[in-house]
Amino acid sequence: MYTTWNELEDSIKNCEKCKLCEGRKNIVFGVGNKNAKIMFIGEGPGADEDEQGEPFVGKAGQLMNKAFEYIGIDRKEVYIANIVKCRPPNNRNPEEDEAAACLDYLRNQVILVKPKIIVLLGSVALQNILGTEYKITASRGKCFVKKDIKYFPTWHPSAVLRDENKKVDFIRDLLVVYMESLKN
Repeated sequence: MYTTWNELEDSIKNCEKCKLCEGRKNIVFGVGNKNAKIMFIGEGPGADEDEQGEPFVGKAGQLMNKAFEYIGIDRKEVYIANIVKCRPPNNRNPEEDEAAACLDYLRNQVILVKPKIIVLLGSVALQNILGTEYKITASRGKCFVKKDIKYFPTWHPSAVLRDENKKVDFIRDLLVVYMESLKN
């Protein structure tokens, strides 16, 4: 375990724990308030994120920003990370060994941020954090509490881009998260 952000960030700079390092331009570590009440976890960087080195800056991130703006969430006040820190080829889901290679980095991010709420964006984040027995369709919109952290699974913004019918659920879920964050 790393006790400071500098130690954690230094530990990942030359990471070669899995094959995703071979095709990356940038490690996409995480961004936002390092003392955030709310943390968002996605699956992995896409092409725009790999290019810029920041999570959720592409089309899915733009959709998330619009939802934040609509609800009143300030992106600078939340922390955003992914299950894997390097882009999977062709934006495929991270493989089990790739996710496992990055999980300690993510665990340390959670320990250092100390969020009250973690929003799990999509099935990859849900299953890697809460377990493979959880399915996004059945879990979406529900709250799960583990070790004093509230977990709220919802659709990944890219799923919302592919299916407009998910937009209402996505915004409603983020509104519930925002209202819950005001309680603490």
